[in-house]
Amino acid sequence: MSGLQAAVIGVGFVGRAHVEALRRQGIPVVGILGSTPERTEQSRRALRIERAYKSLDELTRDESVDVVHVCTPNNVHFEQSKAALEAGKQVMCEKPLAMDTRESSALVDLAKKLKRVDGVAYNLRYYPLCQEAHSMIQRGLIGEPQLVQGSFLQDWLLYPTDWNWRLEPQLGGELRAVSDIGTHVLDTLMWLTQRKVTEVCADLATVIPVRRKPRGRVESFQKASATEFEEVKITTDDCASVLLRFEGGLRGVITVSQISAGRKARLWWEIDGSEGSVSWHSEEPNTLWMGRRAEPNQVMPKDPALMSPATRGYSAYPGGHTEGYPDTFAQLFKDFYAYVEKADFGAARSFPTFQTGHDEMVLCDAILASSRERKWVGVKYSA
Repeated sequence: MSGLQAAVIGVGFVGRAHVEALRRQGIPVVGILGSTPERTEQSRRALRIERAYKSLDELTRDESVDVVHVCTPNNVHFEQSKAALEAGKQVMCEKPLAMDTRESSALVDLAKKLKRVDGVAYNLRYYPLCQEAHSMIQRGLIGEPQLVQGSFLQDWLLYPTDWNWRLEPQLGGELRAVSDIGTHVLDTLMWLTQRKVTEVCADLATVIPVRRKPRGRVESFQKASATEFEEVKITTDDCASVLLRFEGGLRGVITVSQISAGRKARLWWEIDGSEGSVSWHSEEPNTLWMGRRAEPNQVMPKDPALMSPATRGYSAYPGGHTEGYPDTFAQLFKDFYAYVEKADFGAARSFPTFQTGHDEMVLCDAILASSRERKWVGVKYSA
């Protein structure tokens, strides 16, 4: 695709997803950095990558690296993104952007000051039919949006024996289900409608108050099998429901959960307009439902030949060939790297940026405050 080269920090589930997607776009991954030298070297061999960095400093001093992908636990996003920006790198960071709005705001300001390209991996908007729905809504094909609904349901933390670093506030932050998967729903709804959430009324619940933390490493989405454990009090949210008010009087609601048995990673949304509705979910990502009052409803298959000219480029394969989660990273990175390559950093950015990530952090603060105060709370975005 270009002469740009990348390095990836974090060699877990999502770090490997980044490596795979970068390779699909023809972007060489010249090196990786894991949590320990041993883990880094093991992953380097498994992924057949040239360099295993021993430190963040060694990575940022590598002049062959143009873009750094930050795929680590939330508590180090700020430090690693800041170091990469200051070393002259462009940065693609996993969500959430930081631990709090102080950190996320500082990253937004630093990237602007240094004139870097910054992105946040809200990749789920890059499913081909999500792109098509966005185009349909913006072209007025369902009329004026009047109601939005969404949910993101998982079951990987259903049992008291399930464990992951996201359960620890010092690593993941005060919110869990909302910040980890709820921000994907919120990002998608605001992007689809092109309207920001202005007020929230939230109900958060910690359904499993005590969990068993195994003595040993547990990968994300993997079942803990250790017989030795310690009981840990949990303070973060297992599930949440949030009423939403958007710009322009639009209303909505979302539910998120990491304790919904049988739902592995089901993102669902529906936008109801004055002339029609459109709905999609990730368990059947290659179909888009469209509803009408006075006409038969329709189900559109994922097929670039049927998609609008503006969106068919987000479908990598012909009709009848399914596309899913890994493809969303590839499409996000295609947009991001094309922008970097053009080097017109004053141009509008179609991909989610650090500002997007900061706005989500502000929104999370309002959701947490609403739940604690048991009332509607306004969302105060920075000017």
